Amino acid sequence: MAEYTHTTRGATRGDYAGSWSGWTGWIIFAGVMLLLVGFFQAIEGLVAIFDDGYYLVGADGLVVNVDYDVWGWLHLGFGVVAVLTALGLMTGNKVARIVGVILAGLSAIINLAFIAAYPVWSLVVIAVNVLVIYAIVVHGRELQRDNVPS
Repeated sequence: MAEYTHTTRGATRGDYAGSWSGWTGWIIFAGVMLLLVGFFQAIEGLVAIFDDGYYLVGADGLVVNVDYDVWGWLHLGFGVVAVLTALGLMTGNKVARIVGVILAGLSAIINLAFIAAYPVWSLVVIAVNVLVIYAIVVHGRELQRDNVPS
């Protein structure tokens, strides 16, 4: 039986051990979705801060009885941190992966509590958060810097 030898001449990225795989797109997807969730959260926060009459129920009708200004600042803060985490995630940062899963989980919980005020929007954000968590947990290592061939 002939022995297989591998040469690096003409090799593509997928030919290297520890290189990026076809699953790299999942982590880019997670980064882009987390970026969108961050923008969604920021927009939701700004609306709550400046126009609390926009939402379907008053602040007393929410799962957690807090003022819309508080909800607005919370959503705005989450949005800014999510955008920064998404940028770190797309560069392969390990800390951004951990923070991304935590943020997506917290964002889903916060939107679950906010669901009475704007149900469709909250359900969309929760669904996107679930996809982000899946992509980061399953394929998060794909963009690590030590996977890049030298």
